[in-house]
Amino acid sequence: MSERAREVDVAVSRRVARVMDDAVIVPGTRIGVGLDAVIGLVPGIGDALGSVLSGVIVRDAVRARVPMAVLARMGLNLLLDAVLGLVPGVGDLLDVAHRANRKNLRLLLREVERQPLREPPSAAYVAGAAALMVVPLVAGIAATVLGIWLLWRWIT
Repeated sequence: MSERAREVDVAVSRRVARVMDDAVIVPGTRIGVGLDAVIGLVPGIGDALGSVLSGVIVRDAVRARVPMAVLARMGLNLLLDAVLGLVPGVGDLLDVAHRANRKNLRLLLREVERQPLREPPSAAYVAGAAALMVVPLVAGIAATVLGIWLLWRWIT
């Protein structure tokens, strides 16, 4: 194990990725279905809760001080996950195919193994990282609000 891997414990990120994307394997296939797809079925809070839980992996990436470009890619994965969740039913199937948490975990692990310890983060890095963590969360909340509004319009 490298010094960097000891510095940032990614065990929680590994568990989050597994639970969110691959908690149960569909019998007779190699396809995993996780909590992200299931809670996405709950109108209103499902996608927002999924975004919050998925943010744990990004938080660990910030702690590991991965490059800003990698954080941006992780944020884009989560943003795409939130946008896919806007489509009722079909969005949850697309969510199973997209697997944002697994992708983000791979990005995190690759960077943890690739680079030795980096210097402490600059103020610009911290500000950029915070913005990249907030954008997917806001997108998840916006998707939730839009979903509730569309559901309300459809019902009334």
